[in-house]
Amino acid sequence: MSDHAQKHPFHLVDPSPWPLVAATSAGLFTGGMVMFMHSDRAPTDFWLAGLGLAGILFVMFRWWSNVISESSIYHNKVVQIGLRYGMSLFIASEVMFFVAFFWAFFHNAFVVFSPGVTEWPPAGVEVLDPWDLPFINTLILLLSGCTLTWAHHACIEGKKKDLVLGLAITVGLGVIFLCLQAYEYSHAAFGFADGIYSSTFYMATGFHGFHVFVGTVFLAVCLGRAIKGGFKPDHHFGLEAAAWYWHFVDVVWLFLFFAVYIWGGE
Repeated sequence: MSDHAQKHPFHLVDPSPWPLVAATSAGLFTGGMVMFMHSDRAPTDFWLAGLGLAGILFVMFRWWSNVISESSIYHNKVVQIGLRYGMSLFIASEVMFFVAFFWAFFHNAFVVFSPGVTEWPPAGVEVLDPWDLPFINTLILLLSGCTLTWAHHACIEGKKKDLVLGLAITVGLGVIFLCLQAYEYSHAAFGFADGIYSSTFYMATGFHGFHVFVGTVFLAVCLGRAIKGGFKPDHHFGLEAAAWYWHFVDVVWLFLFFAVYIWGGE
């Protein structure tokens, strides 16, 4: 029996179809969105993006279910160190993702090359008031960061009731943020294809909204686990990872609010 005993503390995962399915779904979603944005028949061409989004949600459910099942057995302290490195590198890659959008926005603001564009924002663009819904959404995200930190500390202190309440409020605030952003988009005076300003604006803020959606789903999963008692004071990396991701989303929004809404809207 000793010959078959595990001789290392690491978790070697079984072969899984989810990375391939996730990559395929993400490709379908991205390709579908490109078709949707360049089509005159919207929303009839949105079906490919919808299929990709459905695949992403399916993978999130199945893959996270597997990870949750594995966590109670294999995620010892050594494995958690690797998970922390992995999550840190993932967030670093997300930082560079948004750096590209900020780069595009500032490049077009300082080095204007589009025909007929001589100022920023371009003449005729009715920008959004940063002290209206954008400011309210800023307060909502900052408050959600506080409630999530409260929930995290409650978990460390073994206070399940406060943990569940803090996560529930955070998820609710995330949903409110998304609803207000959708309302803002529906009442904006410019569309995605109305020029370089509108394109960079919607790409930066829209992808941030997508990250808020993913973070809200992430936290909703953590809420379900918390209700079932799935987190312990010394074993709750899933909650930590969700908190890291959410705080990253908070910080990106602050940069968007000051750079795109306030400075870029002057």
